[in-house]
Amino acid sequence: MILLAGCSGEKRAVEPTPSGSVPQPSTTPTIATSPPASSTTPSTSTTPASTPTPAPTTSTPARRVFRYQPAWPFTSEASAAAWQRSYRSGGHQPWHLDPAETALSFTQQFLGFKDLKLITSRSVTGDEAYVGVGYQIDTGRKFTAAVVHLARLGQGKDAPWEVVGTRDTDLTLSTPRYGATAATPLTAGGRITGVDEAIRLDVRQASTATALGTLCCVPAGGERTPWSGKVAYRGATDPVLVLIASTGGHNQRTERFAITALRRR
Repeated sequence: MILLAGCSGEKRAVEPTPSGSVPQPSTTPTIATSPPASSTTPSTSTTPASTPTPAPTTSTPARRVFRYQPAWPFTSEASAAAWQRSYRSGGHQPWHLDPAETALSFTQQFLGFKDLKLITSRSVTGDEAYVGVGYQIDTGRKFTAAVVHLARLGQGKDAPWEVVGTRDTDLTLSTPRYGATAATPLTAGGRITGVDEAIRLDVRQASTATALGTLCCVPAGGERTPWSGKVAYRGATDPVLVLIASTGGHNQRTERFAITALRRR
């Protein structure tokens, strides 16, 4: 929120003219030897005194505060600022300014879910966005695999969008809690609604193309049934790690996924 501080000017009361300040006529008669000189009446200006125009107030925009874990594509505000400089000078990778394009790139490129090609929903409010990604089957019916949560990272109107998590429904990933310190092996868990599911776990980081660790797979199913699994990983260097749970195999390879972002130990 931008707070503008206004300056209030102090008003001073006009002092009345002190009594007795007007000269009184002399009581001694004056003998004129020549025609009296005409008195000159002081002129009264009808133009009001000019009031100094206050200098325009310039407000400094409030600094954007990033409250989440930067999962992808940038690892810090500094790396987001580096992209901004390249974009301003040469228009480099403009898709960072579109939350839907960023969510789809995250799903297909970073996670490797190539069969999730559709944007199924989009909601943007201020510096946050929720974008549904999914697929369509032969009958034409569309399915949402996940709703990706994004937030703008950095300062300025051209701050890029950053993936920070997912809004989970029938596949949840609640353990470990969001922003917790990661350790290996990771014990993951949540709830699922489905039949004959096989939940795959992957640990990734933004700077690496391949997974740091994988568990395949955790059998699960039922109505909001708890599931859990343990995945080991190695080679973590980024400040934030991304834990992904995914399942599929009925209509296509990947049908649902959820992520959480953790801090590297």
